[in-house]
Amino acid sequence: MIDRRTRAAAALWLVVLGGAACRRTPPPPPAPQAPVPAANGPYVWRLPPGIPEPVVPADNPMSEAKVELGRRLFYDTRLSFNQTYACASCHQQPRAFTDGRAQAVGSTGGVHPRSAMSLANVAYNTSYGWADSSLRSLEAQMRVPLLNEHPIEMGLTGHEDDIVRRFDSRDDRPRFAAAFPSDPSPSLAHIIKAIASFERTIVSGNSALDRYLYRDDRTALAAPAVNGMTLFFSSRLRCSECHGGFNLSGPSDFAVAKTHPRPAFHNTGLYDVDGAGSYPASDRGLIDVTRDPKDMGQFRAPTLRNIAVTGPYMHDGSIPTLEGVLDHYASGGHASRFRSRAVRGFKLSAGERADLLAFLNSLTDEAFLADPAFAAPH
Repeated sequence: MIDRRTRAAAALWLVVLGGAACRRTPPPPPAPQAPVPAANGPYVWRLPPGIPEPVVPADNPMSEAKVELGRRLFYDTRLSFNQTYACASCHQQPRAFTDGRAQAVGSTGGVHPRSAMSLANVAYNTSYGWADSSLRSLEAQMRVPLLNEHPIEMGLTGHEDDIVRRFDSRDDRPRFAAAFPSDPSPSLAHIIKAIASFERTIVSGNSALDRYLYRDDRTALAAPAVNGMTLFFSSRLRCSECHGGFNLSGPSDFAVAKTHPRPAFHNTGLYDVDGAGSYPASDRGLIDVTRDPKDMGQFRAPTLRNIAVTGPYMHDGSIPTLEGVLDHYASGGHASRFRSRAVRGFKLSAGERADLLAFLNSLTDEAFLADPAFAAPH
């Protein structure tokens, strides 16, 4: 007789392997625990079991020296024009590399319309940012916070040479030379490539759910979380139609994939400002990039890994708690012709609601949130 937990796990794998949400995203093969890399030689990934190797651009190969330089730059406030902000100001490790704000604040105090997205497993994204299908690599995305002017984030535009000169120092030159031996001088291109390389290593894969699925640890999830997992992947709630795949974020890309899936965006019915499904003019989602009316209110589904520590929620931080998120999806949000087909509302008993929250809390990876490999080098 197959017990309830085994049936729930089997149901999950059926969704991952054959569900509509993941049809273009093959499941990752189990990854062996990597050995400690040599000081010189090919980069060796240190990935949790079950987590595949990320795609790496041919023009930015990984190296230990480049990752270490990128980690230093990620935490260095010299990278902002007024030297008050680092990448880590908006992407804080204990919050799964978010900042706890409803809306991000730039180095000059400008408030952004959107919240800072988690960098957990960011290397597997098929696109970057909340709603821009053209940003297909970490290197392309890095230029946005560095150079964006409306509002200002890091404030480099017009000051690029000045910022680069800050890193032309006795301490920094050897690090750039080690990371880019064929072209050792500090440059903005090298800064971007180094930070992108570090960000590719920010991998979370040791949550209770990972231990339950990839390490066959049937004690990792308590019964309420297993029940919540079954609900999450059920055809009644349809959560996995947007948050599917091993990263619980829809389409994912990784090195062994034979095809590279297209980005996916969704309208969750969060707003209807005109009775016809429109979103606030300050941020209408993908339509502001494509100018295609059908893209009104469409945003990328973020990863749900470590979701319990990344509130407030939604693209603009408008829902403070996970309980509020469940209320929104249970209600179905605002009905309009733009709302995604998976968002139709559902009924939850008090027990089911508690189970679903238990499952979402099981996605927290405590080791990841405190891993010194991702922390500030000093």
